[in-house]
Amino acid sequence: MYVCGVTPYDTTHLGHAFCYVVFDVLSRYLHFLGHRVRYIQNITDIDNDILRRARELGERWDELGNRYVEVHQRSLDALGVERPERYPRATEEIPTMVDMIQTLIERGHAYQAQGNVYFRVASDPEFGKLSRLGPDQMADRLAEAGDSADDPRKEQPLDFLLWQAAGPGEPSWPSPWGPGRPGWHIECSAMSIRYLGEALDIHGGGSDLVYPHHECEIAQSESWSGRRPFVRFWMHVGMLRMDGQKMSKSLGNMVFVESLLTRHSAEAVRLYLLSVHYRGVLEYDEAALAAAERQVERLRYAATLAAGPAAGSATAPLVAAEHRARFLSALDDDLDTPAAITALRNLADAILGARDRGQPVGPAQAELCELASILGLRLDPPAS
Repeated sequence: MYVCGVTPYDTTHLGHAFCYVVFDVLSRYLHFLGHRVRYIQNITDIDNDILRRARELGERWDELGNRYVEVHQRSLDALGVERPERYPRATEEIPTMVDMIQTLIERGHAYQAQGNVYFRVASDPEFGKLSRLGPDQMADRLAEAGDSADDPRKEQPLDFLLWQAAGPGEPSWPSPWGPGRPGWHIECSAMSIRYLGEALDIHGGGSDLVYPHHECEIAQSESWSGRRPFVRFWMHVGMLRMDGQKMSKSLGNMVFVESLLTRHSAEAVRLYLLSVHYRGVLEYDEAALAAAERQVERLRYAATLAAGPAAGSATAPLVAAEHRARFLSALDDDLDTPAAITALRNLADAILGARDRGQPVGPAQAELCELASILGLRLDPPAS
């Protein structure tokens, strides 16, 4: 599993957390099912946004990136997000990218122009198969990503950058086409293929990456490999919105994870983020976070109250098998975390009802804790 990571030029906001909590749950569930999971998540530590932000702050671009990588990882650690096997950084993988670009040129899929290298979209007859956008929509979104369709050095408007010639005062690396830096899309192709091979089981990221990022990844990866399918399953997490707009750095309408965790527990934030299907849109709502906190408290109470008579007593213990089956069935159904949360809540209610009737509930409590842990929820009593 390869998931597109952050571009570290600002503090981690709740929209990032939505994405990475979802893939954390997926990784936990795959492990629970007995799969061996190799999970890689990159860090895009060289980018136009990083350079712009560093100029604004009067800070070295690499020091800025390192600082916000630490903030990002600290925030996700606080949310209980388990770290992937590796966090490759774009700046550490540039020789692999240069080799990949050179192969694409040799095979007629890319061309040089004034120190830049572009992917030749016309060489890929399947280009657009992921996003299914029309040429005009693609051109607009490509420009929004900083790769203008009006660039006169391009053969065709939708051709995209593989290598960007260095500008004055910008960091650069050597290449056969002159000093510069890799394009955004080739970074993820090179890093995912290096660490996971030419064909990935799962590739994920935010839904805003479908085009151009993931569409371009497919084109360059499959052109490089000789048309071997690049990804078996694509997973795209929906946007977190605030006041009806996408939460993003560019719009400045952000809720930061570190700040949020001063008011809410990590479990409540996770429960809130998982309360919508991962492909849906989550609207930021402080009242919903408060409700999630109450739900966590009820789950924890059900998991930790005195278990009642010992198993083997005259009263039969509560059986949690039906609730377990519903929980697992929900996650099997395209990671339907809202339905899984409902199953957890119903199990907690059943435990509380059975306890009131004098039934032993210890085994059901253990089941509740195990299932909750798949969602990253710790139901042991909080430290005093």
